[in-house]
Amino acid sequence: MLLGSLNGDIAPVEELTIPVTDEGLVRGDGVFEVIRLYGGVPFALEEHYARMQRSAQTSRLEIDFDRLSEEVAVLLERTGALDAALRIMCTRGGRRIALIEQIPPYPDTIALASVTYAPTRVLDGVKSLSYCANMLCTRLAKEQGADEALLVTPHGRVLEAPTSSFFTVREGRLSTPPLDDHILDSITRKWILALFEVDERPMTLDDLREVDEAFLASTFKEALPIHAIDGRQLDAPGPVTREVGERLAAHIAAAVAA
Repeated sequence: MLLGSLNGDIAPVEELTIPVTDEGLVRGDGVFEVIRLYGGVPFALEEHYARMQRSAQTSRLEIDFDRLSEEVAVLLERTGALDAALRIMCTRGGRRIALIEQIPPYPDTIALASVTYAPTRVLDGVKSLSYCANMLCTRLAKEQGADEALLVTPHGRVLEAPTSSFFTVREGRLSTPPLDDHILDSITRKWILALFEVDERPMTLDDLREVDEAFLASTFKEALPIHAIDGRQLDAPGPVTREVGERLAAHIAAAVAA
C-alpha cells in the first residue's frame, strides 16, 4: 500500500482527492518534483526543493515550503525503508501533494527517435505540471518504433528527452546540450557534470552521426544507455556510459548512506 499526503493528511494514494476545479487539473497550473528513494532515503532532496522554489518563483506560485517539507518528512517516516519514488506537486488551487510511487521499469538499453519540439520560453527552468507536449512526443516516438523521443528544435538543435537529459560520447569525450538551449536544469545532469569533464555545447542531428555512445540521465533512469537514434546503431552500453553509470551509482549510494 503506497501512501500520500494532501496538505498534511496522510492516506493511501487511491483515497486522496482534490476538487475537479483545482487549476492544477483544469489548466496544468502548478509545479512538481520527483525524488528517488533508496531504502526510504531521498537522494538530493534539498536540491529538488531548491529547484521547486525557483519554479514557483518564476511561475508566480506561492508555496509554504516550511509546511511542505514538514509534511514530506512525516510521509517519509510513515513510508519506511522503501525503494520507490517521491512525487511532490503544488497547485494553483493551494494543494500540497506528496505521493509515494513505484519506480517504472526500463529496458537495459533504449532507442530514440527525433521529434520536432519548440520549448516555451516563458517557462524556462520551470518544472511545470503542463507536460502534455512532453508525453505526446514520447507517443510520437513510439509510433516510429522507438522507446523514447529526442526533442529537436525546428532548426535542428538537439535538446533533451521528454523527461531526461541527453548525453553523447565521441572519441571518449562527453558532451551535453547547454542550459542556454532552454533545457531543464536536471539534478542528475548536474551531478554528472560535477563527477566528469563534460562539454556543454550546442549539437545538431548531423552531429549525432559522429557519436559513439549516448545515454539519458534522470532521477529514475540514472544513466540509461541508448542503442539507436533514428535507426543509427550505437555502442550500448559503451565504456564511457558504463563508467558514468557506475560512478553515479556509487555517488548516490555514498550520499544516501551519509
